[in-house]
Order: sequence, then C-alpha cells, then structure tokens
Amino acid sequence: MATRAKRPAGTTGAAGDADAEAEFHAFFERHYAELARLAHLLTGEADGADDLAADALLALWHRWDRVRAADHPAAYARGVVANMARSRIRSAVRERRRITLFWSGRDEGVADPDVPAVVDVREALRALPFRKRACVVLRHAFDLSEKDTAQALGVSVGTVKSQTSKGMAELQRRLGPDPALARVRAVVADTGGST
Repeated sequence: MATRAKRPAGTTGAAGDADAEAEFHAFFERHYAELARLAHLLTGEADGADDLAADALLALWHRWDRVRAADHPAAYARGVVANMARSRIRSAVRERRRITLFWSGRDEGVADPDVPAVVDVREALRALPFRKRACVVLRHAFDLSEKDTAQALGVSVGTVKSQTSKGMAELQRRLGPDPALARVRAVVADTGGST
C-alpha cells in the first residue's frame, strides 16, 4: 500500500486535497517562470533565482488556502518573492560587510569592466536601493500597472510612482547620457528573459 506524503500544516483538509493540489499545480505551471525572472531581476543572481522562486512557491503552498482566497494570487506571490529577495539581499550585504572587515587590510583595485550594455544595466539595477529596483523591475520588466506593483510590494500607488521615477532617473545617471530611457526600459525587460 502506497503512502502519501504528509500535508504541510495550514493547508486544505482531506475534502479539498485533490482540488487544492490541482489548483496549486496549475498556479505553479502558470507562474513559476515569471517568479524566477522576478527573483533574478531583484537579486541580480541568475543561479539563485530558481531557488528563490521555489522557496516562495513552497511558502505559498503552506498558505495555499489564504493564497487561493486572495483577490490576486499572482500579486500575492510576487509580494512573497519580493520579500524573500529583500531578505536574501540583506543577508548578502551583512555577509559582505563581515568579509570586508575580515579582509580590510587587503588592497584591491577595481577595474572598469568592458562589458555589453545588458550587464551594465544589470549592475546599475543592483546598485539601486531595493524598493526602487523592485518598482522599476515590476513596472518596466513585468509591465505591471502602478496599482498592481503597489499591491505586490505592499506600498501605496504614490510610492510606486515616486520610486519608479527616482529609480529610472538613477539608472539613467548611472548609465550615462548615452542610453535613452526607452533603451533602458527595453534592456531591463530583456534581461529577465534568460531565467
């Protein structure tokens, strides 16, 4: 007799198991690539993006009753990815600070890289504070409305407007006067497609 894996606490009961599993499976198939792309653009880490998206989907499965009852489950999922990305970035920053303190006696020079524009845009995105980066990525790479972006990040529409505007202005400053705003938007949108 085959045994089924124990269901995580907080998920649906026996009566809705098959329906909940089917719904979650469909949600996973429909949104996994998008969530991995969002994770890649927010963290700047192609290798960790799939893991972050998988972790987010696992968290969503544990709260599937709440997610499926939400008005916009995909926006809820984007918010989970954004929060997890923020946590990973903070952890990475703390780790880098510890390493920097440890190796503070070393003298390291940084040479300007000779790289394509896509890498320049990714570096510029990584340099943005998290909220600005999240607003720019969700608005321009994912083409979400201001309202949907606000809902995903748990902020007001006004915050999305100001953070997106400031983020795009900062990107233009970092990338220099050469790339036009439309080119920056196009490159931001194209950078996520490889995940």
